[in-house]
Amino acid sequence: MSTSAVLRMFRVRPETPMPPDGRMALADHLRELRGRILRVVALLVVATVVALFFYDQLFGLILRPYNEARSMLGSSVRTKPVITGAGTALLLQLKICALAAVVVASPYWLYQIWAFILPGLHPNEKRWTRAFAAIAGPLFVVGVGIGYYVLPKGLSVLIGFTPAHVQNLLEFNDYFTFFTRMLLVFGVAFEVPLFVVLLNLAGVVSGRTLAKYRPWIVVGVFVFAAVATPSTDPFSMLMLAIPMVLLFMVSELIARLVDRRRRRADELADYDDDEISPLESRDDDYRVSDLSEEDD
Repeated sequence: MSTSAVLRMFRVRPETPMPPDGRMALADHLRELRGRILRVVALLVVATVVALFFYDQLFGLILRPYNEARSMLGSSVRTKPVITGAGTALLLQLKICALAAVVVASPYWLYQIWAFILPGLHPNEKRWTRAFAAIAGPLFVVGVGIGYYVLPKGLSVLIGFTPAHVQNLLEFNDYFTFFTRMLLVFGVAFEVPLFVVLLNLAGVVSGRTLAKYRPWIVVGVFVFAAVATPSTDPFSMLMLAIPMVLLFMVSELIARLVDRRRRRADELADYDDDEISPLESRDDDYRVSDLSEEDD
């Protein structure tokens, strides 16, 4: 395969000319999806290779919540991390570097998701989605940071169930799975309100519908937070549920503003360029009545 053929696989622009209505052919949609996926994969591979040079720092960063949890427990529970298996250490090193690549490259792969959806929206709505695309990456990182902050408390609760006179040998591969799940749950959860706004921009969900089902959505958020956080303490659940509820309120407010602007645009579109508006018609009636009074 030639170099030009390989580079063509990374293209995201349509090969066939787009009609005036802006609809893209299915083959061009599939080519764009392939190109964006390949771009994300290529960046993640490069970021993973770069992260290998910082493996010691990344390992200490991942082990820190466990050390903080062990200091919270004090001498009441004996625990230490262990690695079993000949190839486990190598696989664990690759997993840690891949996780770092996903977090660091989150603004880029989130932008690729938004950019793939953008062509299906109207020009005035694309302006909103570009702004949200700029917010999506930092918001994901903030969610991961909050998950990292509450992780020691959750670990201390779970490890605290270890019976007396029993040593808890924590298999590091299981701990890393728990660590990854906790951080990704917080990061993805912080993106949900942005996708709600995107659905509103696409005309799937209205602000009135969000307001109607607001109590059930709040209850669902707390249920999701209780299930998603592996620990049994309410602190971790609240640290996930409260920001999600606040972000949902913001997304509902934005959806209402978008719906209001959309209704105004539809009302103006109902009138032809040569058609008189109700306000102008009313002003003309007043002028006619004033002239008739003057004639009298």
